[in-house]
Amino acid sequence: MAGSSSTITLVLYMAVFFGIMYFFMIRPQQKQAKQRQAMLNSLRVNDKVITSGGIYGKVKKVKDNSVIVQIADKVEIEVARAGIASIENREVVVEKDKKSDKKDKKEKVEEAKVEDKQPEEEKTAGTTEA
Repeated sequence: MAGSSSTITLVLYMAVFFGIMYFFMIRPQQKQAKQRQAMLNSLRVNDKVITSGGIYGKVKKVKDNSVIVQIADKVEIEVARAGIASIENREVVVEKDKKSDKKDKKEKVEEAKVEDKQPEEEKTAGTTEA
């Protein structure tokens, strides 16, 4: 009986440890990655940026995977979007849209229900023709 209580205690300690690891390491990293992605997606012309190499410049053109940055008069370089470290002239805020997430989940469930009903209708349509 003593062995089973120590096993339960060990499992409880492990669960608490992993919970703490999640809230202190994994969750903040996911939040930071979401903020970075929002910053990269919000790049606009005339934003003052700093590249990951430390080059200061102004965005002149935004492409799908890269950005044209003017670093001096008549000097422009093309930098990968991932190479932009920060935007200096404005703040980028990540919006929490819990309501829209719930709506998206409801829509997915409804779409799944509709998809489930379609094969049944096709089966019944096939039997009436035969």
